[in-house]
Amino acid sequence: MTSAEDKSPIVIETPDSSFVEMIKHTGGPNIQSCYQCGTCSGSCPAGARTNYLVRGIIRKALLGLKVECISAPELWYCTTCYTCTDRCPQDVKPTDVIKAIRNIAVAEGYMLEPHQKVALKVLEAGHAVPLDKDSWEGLREKVGLERKPPNASSHPEAIEDIVKMARKIGFDKLVEEKEEA
Repeated sequence: MTSAEDKSPIVIETPDSSFVEMIKHTGGPNIQSCYQCGTCSGSCPAGARTNYLVRGIIRKALLGLKVECISAPELWYCTTCYTCTDRCPQDVKPTDVIKAIRNIAVAEGYMLEPHQKVALKVLEAGHAVPLDKDSWEGLREKVGLERKPPNASSHPEAIEDIVKMARKIGFDKLVEEKEEA
């Protein structure tokens, strides 16, 4: 059994009062309507299987705990199923708030490695789930499908366009692999 004096205090950064406005501007305009009822967390399928609490992320955001919010790995556990948005009694649109916070996180250099790899795959292949040419083309043909699916695999010029757009808006820089210091 541990005593109270054995526990380290929780250190919380200085609240960033502009964080809520940043979220509102980035795509979560109704965040301040949240009164922490818990409907979002109670109905979240991802929360039922992980430590993800939509309500917790929104609470941190409302308190101005920007770094704690954007650096939290659980920010990326949301599957964007919109169940929380469908059920929110205050029309907060929690999924949009989470996506806005993710956009802020990425802009500030926070992204889980698997998400970064998916983004890099989009830049490389034109979409997030490219099919391995050698193993899939024959199988697709066997089941009566075109050898190449009607996505960027069939249109190499589309991949070039995607890469051009990504460079123009700076997406490539946001998701590029960073060297470990």
